[in-house]
Amino acid sequence: MREISASMAGTVLNIFVSNGDGVKLGQEVLILESMKMEIPIESSTEGIVRECKVSTGDFVNEGDILLVIE
Repeated sequence: MREISASMAGTVLNIFVSNGDGVKLGQEVLILESMKMEIPIESSTEGIVRECKVSTGDFVNEGDILLVIE
């Protein structure tokens, strides 16, 4: 299993995948908002989303796990 982590602290603005969804390498999976900028988070691997650990509106710190992909 691989984890996708937050590249910086911010608020989860949009989530584009759900548990059980297939993702491709480089696919945009969610958007973080930080300092009034929108930061797209892309999948670093291909696989199936096993767990989405965040919800829209959640605040995350740099390094927090956002998704688990198998």
